[in-house]
Amino acid sequence: MKEIHLGPILTENRRKVGITQEDLARFLGVSKAAVSKWETGSAYPDILMLPRLASFFNITIDQLMGYRPQLTPEEIRQIYMDLAKEFTVLPFRKALEHCREYIREYSSCYPLLFQMGTLFINHISLSPSSDETRDLIKEALELFRKVKASGKEPDLINGSTQMEAYCLLLLDRPAEVLDLLSEDLTIAGPLEPLVASAWKMKGNLTEAKRVLQIGIYRDMLSLIHQLLPYISLCPEDPAALEESCCRLQKLSEIFCLDKLHPGTLLSCYITMAQSMLQSGKKKEALEMLDAYTRLASGNIYPLKLHGDEYFHLLDDWFEKAFIMGDYPPRNERTIRRSVTQALAENPFFFSLKEDPRFQKMVHKLKEKEEEM
Repeated sequence: MKEIHLGPILTENRRKVGITQEDLARFLGVSKAAVSKWETGSAYPDILMLPRLASFFNITIDQLMGYRPQLTPEEIRQIYMDLAKEFTVLPFRKALEHCREYIREYSSCYPLLFQMGTLFINHISLSPSSDETRDLIKEALELFRKVKASGKEPDLINGSTQMEAYCLLLLDRPAEVLDLLSEDLTIAGPLEPLVASAWKMKGNLTEAKRVLQIGIYRDMLSLIHQLLPYISLCPEDPAALEESCCRLQKLSEIFCLDKLHPGTLLSCYITMAQSMLQSGKKKEALEMLDAYTRLASGNIYPLKLHGDEYFHLLDDWFEKAFIMGDYPPRNERTIRRSVTQALAENPFFFSLKEDPRFQKMVHKLKEKEEEM
């Protein structure tokens, strides 16, 4: 956490204007000893003195105290990663309090607040009780609402709205989700082709390709994320379920999802297995879970956004995607634990607990988790 650095800043600014401690003391109407104590950090000036000091040196009070209300994207990223690691090595409530310290210190740094809300949601599975889980979701919900109300960046506001809706779903408040997002889904074409055409007209083909790669990548993931809930609605319609799963698998193969975005493919396998089991297709469900286990126990860590030979111009965009919360990482230990829980502690799969094939899968994932 950042500390108050008034002493060195006061010394630096006093020397810049070429005055002594005694000169400054005379101007402020205090003793030279008082100024000396301020500069050494053994004492601080009265709060009413701060505006006069800041005005004298022509700086803000925040600058005088070394406090920056905003953080850079790199600083936010590092804070997020440090705190995510704390959730794996510290008691849950202590790690949570460290997050809240940052929230209190940077209460107007909305990109950080967004990340703190996302951090809470990413670690609710570690909460000691269901009541604390709901309270943490509500705390995250209020952070997203604050960012949406006061933030200025359109991407940040849109991301906060989506996370607000997700929190409401976790809290079993679907009516509020519908009020928030509205069922009037506007049909609008993507902007990427227009932007790419403009870059092409300017003669920058690399930037035109980059913009279109962003659109293709994002729409590919968007299509998958829409197929998943659709598949969840199809257990009572075997033909629709089979066709939807087939199309999802072909899409994942076309875009090499096992290497490009294995975290998403893991979600695909779980969703398809759940729906197949609900539809009475135990054999097919076990095949999906077997594929899940092979992928999860393979060399896919650390999970992070990256491109491939096809998506080769997206490094800068992935960095922005992290800052905007599109794919904020959790600590690898936490991820591996949640991957095992998704299989071993999933209520959808309780009927498989005595199945030797299923038991073997759970054992394999637990062994991999213990290797960390």
